[in-house]
Amino acid sequence: MLATSPYTITWEKLPDDFVLPDDPVDNINQPALAAALTESLLLAGKLPETALTPTNYGICATLNGKIVVKAPDWAYIPHISVNRSEVIRSYTPRLQGEIPTLVLEFLSDTEGGEYSVKQTYPPGKFFFYEQILQVPNYGIFQPETGVLELYRLSENQRYRLEPPNEQGRFWIAQMQLFLGVGSGSRENRQGNWLRWWDEAGNLLLWGSERVEQERQRVEQERQKVERLAAQLRAAGIEPEVD
Repeated sequence: MLATSPYTITWEKLPDDFVLPDDPVDNINQPALAAALTESLLLAGKLPETALTPTNYGICATLNGKIVVKAPDWAYIPHISVNRSEVIRSYTPRLQGEIPTLVLEFLSDTEGGEYSVKQTYPPGKFFFYEQILQVPNYGIFQPETGVLELYRLSENQRYRLEPPNEQGRFWIAQMQLFLGVGSGSRENRQGNWLRWWDEAGNLLLWGSERVEQERQRVEQERQKVERLAAQLRAAGIEPEVD
């Protein structure tokens, strides 16, 4: 239990009969943006077996005896301490695993309360992530403009807007990765995407990019063989063909 006057926070499992909201996602791009973040982590070997990367999924806390559920567009939970079958419907930090390292919200034309510091029940998202969950990194992304704001939890437990580095990226120390924005095409969507880079500045590729990278490698190798064969023929030597 955590008491922060005038709030008492407890970490209780969501009751089985608790009715979760069944709202549709408010942005057609939200599922694709979330999937791209997870895929590149997985393919790069940066997603431990005990980690969770939920999207539009209930993260719970009990505030003054009342259950609060927020469903961020994407989150990175580094470790769960229970079987995955126990977190199918929702996840309660501290009770079932660690606090999310990073929470992301994607802005849309529909007001989603991403900046809400409302303290009365039900609390706003900004307040919930900052004061209740105390998520160390909170990002708000505008897909249309490509603007990413990252709020870092300071020593006084308040969010502070973090400036990006020279490349426009943000270092997520807990993940040992940079988070930033890049343009690209995926799943028939051309536009701005959230991307990962490692400490050396290498982009963590999507599956489609890995396929294209391999295709280019094979094509370059084929052209190299053809050039060598042409040089041999010019010297009067017929190259052997496998």
